[in-house]
Amino acid sequence: MNAPFHARAGMRDPFTAFVCDDATADMLRPVAVEHGWSPEKVNKGGLRNAVQSLSVSASPNILFVDLSESGDPLNDINALAEVCEPGTIVIAAGQVNDVRLYRDLVASGIHDYLLKPFTVDQLRDTFAHAQSILAGPRGEAQVDKPHVMTAVIGVRGGVGASTLATSLAWLLGEKAHRSTALLDLDVHFGTGALALDLEPGRGLTDAIENPSRIDGLFIERAMVRANERLSVLSAEAPINTPLITDGTAFFQLQEEMRNAFESTVIDLPRQMLIQYPHMVHDAHVAVVVAELTLAATRDTIRILAWLKAHAPQTKVIVVANAVPSGGALEISKKDFEQSIERPVDIVFQEDGKLAAQAAKLGKPMAEVATGKMAAPFATLSNMVLSHASEDGGAVETKTTALGVKPSLAGNLKSMFAKKAA
Repeated sequence: MNAPFHARAGMRDPFTAFVCDDATADMLRPVAVEHGWSPEKVNKGGLRNAVQSLSVSASPNILFVDLSESGDPLNDINALAEVCEPGTIVIAAGQVNDVRLYRDLVASGIHDYLLKPFTVDQLRDTFAHAQSILAGPRGEAQVDKPHVMTAVIGVRGGVGASTLATSLAWLLGEKAHRSTALLDLDVHFGTGALALDLEPGRGLTDAIENPSRIDGLFIERAMVRANERLSVLSAEAPINTPLITDGTAFFQLQEEMRNAFESTVIDLPRQMLIQYPHMVHDAHVAVVVAELTLAATRDTIRILAWLKAHAPQTKVIVVANAVPSGGALEISKKDFEQSIERPVDIVFQEDGKLAAQAAKLGKPMAEVATGKMAAPFATLSNMVLSHASEDGGAVETKTTALGVKPSLAGNLKSMFAKKAA
């Protein structure tokens, strides 16, 4: 909640409840014991008693409050906010089945609203989520780890940009020991949560529909935790629902993630560069993911030119992904580099077995990969962190070995000629 902070916060209890009936109290006490909390912290009296008690004592880390006897739940919750200290997670319960009330209560700062009668399992799930938030990233990122924001952009659909974005986010969390947010902006077909065996939730669609609600508390509630250091904001919006936004929500999400996490990885669909060019303005690094085909070559050239014009300060890493090891290439790596007028930074070999294993386990490929297949993932993570720590603008476009910058048309014609031969 949003009441002023008091020094007594260090004396907080882990849990307190105020309920209106014996049935709710009898359900709460054994669940409290399961979490190591005292059953004596389950008090009778509902919300009014909660306001009176917390006005003279420290608020707990987790507060359960019953609204059943409240005539005006929203105003009463606002009164509770005045006596709750920052960081208290409030779980409310009541008998009013109204989605507008639920949304208003959540907007006012509560963590969740349980409709009575609820089950023991619902109660356990709500407490488990509240505890995960307490253990998650909160407040400002550490001073010794400046925030690193990376945008991962696939030049074509299906080149594996989302796979690499998920792996990069996992690496920054697990290997670089950074609290990391993965923001999957493919609102209708995103796979960020799916790749980590998670349900995406409604956080991203709620943010797009109501940008004014986005703040630190919204981020804590909306992010789905993959592990101790990695949280995901994704969506599976209905495909008959168009994305209608001016991009304000995306900008605010970036701002709040910068405050709450030490790293942000944005899985950025290429079409969003056109609609929302500001998405890469604050990115330290752009990872451009391509394949060694003529179409990907054309679009890599176009996207690199766009980045140079619109985000010259952003470092660029070019990745050739899913490269066949047998040499059956549509174009060679050398021709690809000559066409895009710069070298490929990292090559990921094609490995169908590794991809299938990662999908079956619900884990990122970087976590499953071993030996030589793991090396490019480590290189990618290290390059992102290295580039983000450097001063200066984006990587400069390089000439070919002959010192001449061949035209796009000339390169494509020469490739078609080689292909025909």
